[in-house]
Amino acid sequence: MTMPHTAPPQNNNFRKLMLAFGITAGFMIIETIDGFISGSLALLADAGHILTDSAALLFALLAIQFARRPPDNRYTFGWLRLTTLAAFINAIALGVITVFIVWEAIQRFNTPQPVAGATMMVIAVAGLIVNLIALWILHQGEEDKNLNIRAAALHVLEDLLGSAGAIIAAIVIILTGWPPVDPILSVLVSCLILRNAWQLLKESTGELLESAPHSIDVNELKHKLKCMLPEISHIHHAHLWQIGEKPVLTLHIQIDSPYDHDMLLGRIQYFLEEQYQIEHSTIQIESLVCRKAECHINKTQNRHGHNH
Repeated sequence: MTMPHTAPPQNNNFRKLMLAFGITAGFMIIETIDGFISGSLALLADAGHILTDSAALLFALLAIQFARRPPDNRYTFGWLRLTTLAAFINAIALGVITVFIVWEAIQRFNTPQPVAGATMMVIAVAGLIVNLIALWILHQGEEDKNLNIRAAALHVLEDLLGSAGAIIAAIVIILTGWPPVDPILSVLVSCLILRNAWQLLKESTGELLESAPHSIDVNELKHKLKCMLPEISHIHHAHLWQIGEKPVLTLHIQIDSPYDHDMLLGRIQYFLEEQYQIEHSTIQIESLVCRKAECHINKTQNRHGHNH
């Protein structure tokens, strides 16, 4: 029995990203105008950096918008995985940007440049306030379950930590006149961001490769199901993956004696939804031993003993 494919509500995530994008893009425009009027290269450079974050937020927005498209005969699960793909690309982009910042910091060690501490302080404080608001918006609700939102928030967090580091560096420069503190703090912040970006990249790659969600142990699920329903003699061909924020499960159940299949199916689906929040499951109930105990979906032969 197969439950209908329904897309999870994305309206809340879309609103959060739209607000965060509006705030960061608006600040970028104001900073660019001020930079041209004042002739400040520091303002224009910071506006260019915020442009990359705005682009990441816009990309995440577009992914959610396209993910709203309903399933069709070709994309039978819909377009929800676009949000995972957006998180994957944003994680790579974040890693590239962070490596570039580290490289730029190393160059500044070799060729120190004078830094205007007061100007740097004003820009950093304004950026800190804007990024705090944007990060607070993105962290409303259950953003930890959505890789796309997490990737967007990580871009904002990079800017926030960068602004905090810049404030510390500006204070040190104003008090001591020691410019190397700026690239030193940039490298420290970059290391923290790179660690988070790597974790996000691993999770999004795993979801794209259809790995089981970390929150669900397949062997534990099968054990609990057999303990709850003693009429089940064997569970095999269990496949668990995730689409968007929703886990999906298919499995074969072997029973020893004739049983009301509809009643058994209802109890299994209730267990999956209550214990593991699995709302979509495809379950095949068998009275005979399955001809192929192992799934050969990963085999390269033309003939397969088991098809999904």
